[in-house]
Amino acid sequence: MAAKPSVPKGTRDFSPLEVLKRRHIMGVIQRNFEKFGFQPIETPSFENSETLMGKYGEEGDRLIFKILNSGDFLDKISPDELANTTAKQLGSKISEKALRYDLTVPFARYVVQHQNELEFPFKRYQIQPVWRADRPQKGRYREFYQCDADVVGSQSLWQEVEFIQLYDAVFTALGLVGTTIKINNRKILSGLAEAIGAADKLIDFTVALDKLDKIGEAGVQQEMREKGLSQAAIDKVSPLFHFAGTWSEKLAQLKVLLADSAEGLQGIAELETIGSAIETLGLQTAQLELDVTLARGLNYYTGAIFEVAAPKQVAMGSIGGGGRYDDLTGIFGLPNVSGVGISFGLDRIYLVLEELNLFPESLATSCKALFVNYGPAEALYALQAIKQLRDKNIAVELYPDAVKMGKQFAHADKREIPYVVIAGSDEMQNGTYALKNLAAGTQEVLTLDQLIVLLAN
Repeated sequence: MAAKPSVPKGTRDFSPLEVLKRRHIMGVIQRNFEKFGFQPIETPSFENSETLMGKYGEEGDRLIFKILNSGDFLDKISPDELANTTAKQLGSKISEKALRYDLTVPFARYVVQHQNELEFPFKRYQIQPVWRADRPQKGRYREFYQCDADVVGSQSLWQEVEFIQLYDAVFTALGLVGTTIKINNRKILSGLAEAIGAADKLIDFTVALDKLDKIGEAGVQQEMREKGLSQAAIDKVSPLFHFAGTWSEKLAQLKVLLADSAEGLQGIAELETIGSAIETLGLQTAQLELDVTLARGLNYYTGAIFEVAAPKQVAMGSIGGGGRYDDLTGIFGLPNVSGVGISFGLDRIYLVLEELNLFPESLATSCKALFVNYGPAEALYALQAIKQLRDKNIAVELYPDAVKMGKQFAHADKREIPYVVIAGSDEMQNGTYALKNLAAGTQEVLTLDQLIVLLAN
């Protein structure tokens, strides 16, 4: 009995229309990447395990798909060793490669490996799939594309300013009005942990704080206590649980909380510079918001942290994020190379555009006209016109079989092809083509030159 066909959990097939919609998003992103001066690179779908492991924290390491060594991957492990080896230890012995978890760490590896070939600052973009052994849910898959842009070799905060403008440019071009670009700074989070005497619990403190919008103040306090933070320490940061106001008002509150933290004050100064520049330059459709609970990627972010929220009428997680990672290349032996980058969440952006009905209607039609097939002689006559139309970059096609007209017209209708071209014996004799507009129900007889002009518009 044949097995029922299926795809692995957390992966998907894409229909022709879905592919066209995804290409639309990637095309807008790519055009803006290049408009901002970024250059494309590509890296392998899998890396050496040592390249990836330990770069994303303990939780991230668990989500990395590992690739078993080829052949008999157990042949070098004795029965005694197998019996006394933990699963984690065994994994490193039988798997030396892994699917990439993101594009940032492979990019850092690329920079170090090709450092003598690159001109710094180096601005790269990369649009490729990544894999995570995560629990699939709406907008979260085990195989998905990331669309990243990064700059390495510059500590200038103008890079952060440009990334905010880049986010705004892309979402404006997609028609996605009302996105919120949230920003925080790792130095502020470190300063807050230092201010409450919990510098050694920075990750625990910030991970709990990051959940404020999900589990509320009581839940965050409970998690902080469970992680060993005292109630006195929690009380010191209680203003963060009700953090509100304008950009400048929020910074003023932070200056009070971080008055004794040099690192925290430096983070505030960086945000002041970025915010002032954006206020002067302006944004088209997005808004910039200071969010002190934002704490993504603390295992490698060292400065600004970004996250983009979809318009409020859509229930969706972040649709983009990133930050500055001043010491990331140091893990591969190239210290003191500053970097900052952002990523666009293609799959979530797709869901948001779909829900808000923002995809161009023209995407549904990749073919402009279908030529009817009456038989061998008529098909050859049609193909002569088709060749010239395609030479003009007009997408047309011939129905392959000389079947009933009703079936050919139904095919065009189901494919949402707007025009049908009739080229029968009368048209052949007169050197013309009958063009039928399926939506309007109208028909007109045209020369080839006229047909080219009409279908080109």
